[in-house]
Amino acid sequence: MNWDDLKIFLDVSRQPKLDSAATHLHLDATTISRRIKRLEQELGLTLFERTRRGHVLTPSGERLAARVEEMESLSLDIQSESASEKSAAGRIRLGVTEGLGSAVIAPALGAFKRQHPKIDVDLIALSGFVSVPKRQADMSILLTRPSAGRLKVRKLTDYSLKLYGAAGYIDRHPPVASRADLQHHTLIGYVDDLIYSSQLRYFDELLPGLTPQLCSPSIVAQAEMVSAGAGLGILPVFMAERLPHLKPILPADIHVTRSFWLSLHEDVASLTRNRLMADFLGELMQDLP
Repeated sequence: MNWDDLKIFLDVSRQPKLDSAATHLHLDATTISRRIKRLEQELGLTLFERTRRGHVLTPSGERLAARVEEMESLSLDIQSESASEKSAAGRIRLGVTEGLGSAVIAPALGAFKRQHPKIDVDLIALSGFVSVPKRQADMSILLTRPSAGRLKVRKLTDYSLKLYGAAGYIDRHPPVASRADLQHHTLIGYVDDLIYSSQLRYFDELLPGLTPQLCSPSIVAQAEMVSAGAGLGILPVFMAERLPHLKPILPADIHVTRSFWLSLHEDVASLTRNRLMADFLGELMQDLP
């Protein structure tokens, strides 16, 4: 049984006269009759009654016709969706946290552009949030689920953070066997009054009583300081894994989980280009450590 035979069957069910079906299908009536008989033999069913009025569906034929019509409708929907995706065009403004934007999304945008060459992207990767409700972006990736505004929201993924140090720094300084040992080390973190989300107050949660001595509002700058051997810092695993000379410190003890949330304004959420980007981001984040 193949799809071509099923389409012939469906056409005959709509046009009982074989001559009419033959004209529509650009086949001769004998070929159509032979292929219907073959389909009946393969299914072990009688699909048509041959009458003076033409081929009339049997109850089995009616049930099959309903199933094939569902298949045909689904096929047309898929073709329409594919055509819509291929023709998708326009510009997307995507707001994202700096570390995720720099380490994960920016390297992947080339692949998105190759898949959808008519879609342009503004990647707004900042140490802060870009507001979707204020129309600063079409969509934005946040550290907390937004609770207000006309937004479509979906959770992208959880991700982990750990304390890291460069191999050179670790070799030059006393070993860290417990959290208490960290008071003898240089710590790297955020500028306290420039922290834009409570989700970034890792030191308050993991290392209460300790204050970082080298600070920046930029997680990329913090990663560079840790990488250069300036001290120890709490970094997203997805950033630290790109720097193989960084080593986790007390990984079983000092670790935290956070989440990324994607928000889109309701007015633009249904646009094909935005849906394609949302799906792309969802797939990209699936294996984020």
